[in-house]
Amino acid sequence: MSMYGGFEQVGELGRNITRNDRQMTTSYGDIVLYSGSNIVMFYGSNSWSYTKLGHVELSQQEMTDLLGNGDVTVVLTVE
Repeated sequence: MSMYGGFEQVGELGRNITRNDRQMTTSYGDIVLYSGSNIVMFYGSNSWSYTKLGHVELSQQEMTDLLGNGDVTVVLTVE
């Protein structure tokens, strides 16, 4: 994933998946789908049209420490 805007990390999926975009204000820990083909993880906040996928249960400081210092590799699993 690549840093973007100073409040999120964005990663290209390589294909489009089904989306259900809604205008929302994200907060730290939110995981969303953007434009059907990008996963976004927030360590800050933004208002835009996204499909919410999930949330990471960490503090804002923990999210900033994980995501706010350059590009990252993230592995998501579904349970």
